[in-house]
Amino acid sequence: MRILRKPAAPAKAETGLSRREREIMDILFAAGRASGQEIQQRLADQPGYSGVRTILRILERKGHVRHVEEGLRYVYEPVVKREQARHSAIERLVDTFFDGSMKAAAAAFLDPASAKLSNKDLDELEDLIRRARKGDHE
Repeated sequence: MRILRKPAAPAKAETGLSRREREIMDILFAAGRASGQEIQQRLADQPGYSGVRTILRILERKGHVRHVEEGLRYVYEPVVKREQARHSAIERLVDTFFDGSMKAAAAAFLDPASAKLSNKDLDELEDLIRRARKGDHE
């Protein structure tokens, strides 16, 4: 006896995005929503429309975007909020390049050899650290 199961909806969007998929997501986050043609026009090298539509279908399948029909066109919008996507991307960055160490990641951003932080930037970071310590329950 065969049991047919309906595929479960992903609990959260798949994480791995290609360079072009990230570019399209950046456009959608900035615009809030856009048609395939609008996205195509905003891409740096303006690939073919069918290529853009293919990538949008992939992003939809991965759970990153959804579409609504408006007249004869599809309008796409991100499924997750920009802040959620940012948090997820930072987690992947820290896991991939800093073995999960947020301290190592922060130290890399503060390295004078690579970071170009003004005194004002450093003051603001110092304030963020001070506020984080106040929330520390140790």
